[in-house]
Amino acid sequence: MSTTYGATGLGQPAVSTRRVSSFFMTYWGAFQERRKRQRLIANLCDLSDRELMDIGTTRGEIDYVASNRGIDPRGIRSAE
Repeated sequence: MSTTYGATGLGQPAVSTRRVSSFFMTYWGAFQERRKRQRLIANLCDLSDRELMDIGTTRGEIDYVASNRGIDPRGIRSAE
């Protein structure tokens, strides 16, 4: 009785494991990003209209600001 393992048979589980782990890492990153966005929305909604005006946004812009954190809704570039 002879048992032989081909190189291709041994490599396949590693590839599928990488794909599965890559899928979960992508999912986890998207999940974390959504939680950050929800926290930002909650924090901005807790501000008064005057405080929102001080940072240059309005209640109507909260969703936009939270979804596009890298873009200034006023068109002003910040020093990043």
